Amino acid sequence: MEAVYEWPEPVVRVQTLAGAATIPDRYVKPLSERPKLAAVPVGSTARASNNIPVIDFASLASGRETAAVAAACGEWGFFQLVNHGIETAEEVRRAWREFFALPMEEKQRYANSPATFEGYGSRLGVVKGAVLDWGDYFFLHLLPPSPPTKWPSSPSQLRVNYYPKCPQPELTLGLSPHSDPGGLTFLLPDEHVKGLQVRHAGEWVTVDPAPGGLIVNIGDQIQVNFSSARN
Repeated sequence: MEAVYEWPEPVVRVQTLAGAATIPDRYVKPLSERPKLAAVPVGSTARASNNIPVIDFASLASGRETAAVAAACGEWGFFQLVNHGIETAEEVRRAWREFFALPMEEKQRYANSPATFEGYGSRLGVVKGAVLDWGDYFFLHLLPPSPPTKWPSSPSQLRVNYYPKCPQPELTLGLSPHSDPGGLTFLLPDEHVKGLQVRHAGEWVTVDPAPGGLIVNIGDQIQVNFSSARN
């Protein structure tokens, strides 16, 4: 397949649309793909069994929760990790808030292309006229290292998905349903917004982030043994 180096049409930053009364037609999903706003919340009294397992890393290090991790990966493809000892989580949240609060012209310095998708972006597909997701993002590779020009100078440490306020959340999604292509994904959620849903037992379950926790997602590369859940 021939590589694509330019977007097929001008890129609109979703953040610039957040104050509109309605969303543009480009972001309206087909009925079958629209969000299930009544999705079962994790921890709800109605479905108490619908909980992404919470794993205590301190116990995992001692070997006491190994079986619990295997069970979570097999049944859910997800688990939450607490007591992980990562002390910079709040600094990371502050960094992404700072970046997306920057003036648009500053963020545009790091605009990406479909050649690598690294940098500041607002779409992933390259099909002209495609229905788009309601979200912007900043993407960098861990390995091999990303070009230094893609690292923002303010702040200088960042990789994040950003979903601006939406006037019609029943019509669109911040990110379309998918499974992750890699091995493991570690998510640092916004503790004030329940923005992640996981497909489990035929239902979309809204994840309630554990305070201070990370969300771990099994990717497609290891789904031979475990479940790579859609989210």
